[in-house]
Amino acid sequence: MAITQAMATSFKVEILDGYHNFGSGVVRASTAADTFKIALYTSSATLNASTTVYTTTDEVSSSGTNYSAGGKTLTISQVPTSTGTTAFLDFDDITWASATLTANGALIYNETQGNKAVAVLAFGGDKTSTAGNFTIQFPAATSTTAILRIA
Repeated sequence: MAITQAMATSFKVEILDGYHNFGSGVVRASTAADTFKIALYTSSATLNASTTVYTTTDEVSSSGTNYSAGGKTLTISQVPTSTGTTAFLDFDDITWASATLTANGALIYNETQGNKAVAVLAFGGDKTSTAGNFTIQFPAATSTTAILRIA
């Protein structure tokens, strides 16, 4: 069991099939952007490029932790854009306030489209918060650092 950072392979296919709407308004201007969420997982989870959908298996407990199953809704901070030959987008940082939890990784998924997996984040080990803020800081929204990039 391990969490391996990756863009979900199924997401790559679904992008080509037009499943995910990140709200740039270019193709589907009459349709609201999909809702993207992030869920936290323990070190017992197996998440990697072959992950296809959100699952509650080995998700961080919601019992007395200030964490709710399914995680939190993400806000897109940089709609799809490009620099050079790389397209990218980014999300605002996200915080679970007054949280007591330990997480080893996370899954970004598209709630609107049947909870389809987008990307797995590996924290490089357990990260713990005890009655404090648990924050995921996304990298800068650039073609070389944004959390979602297609080169």
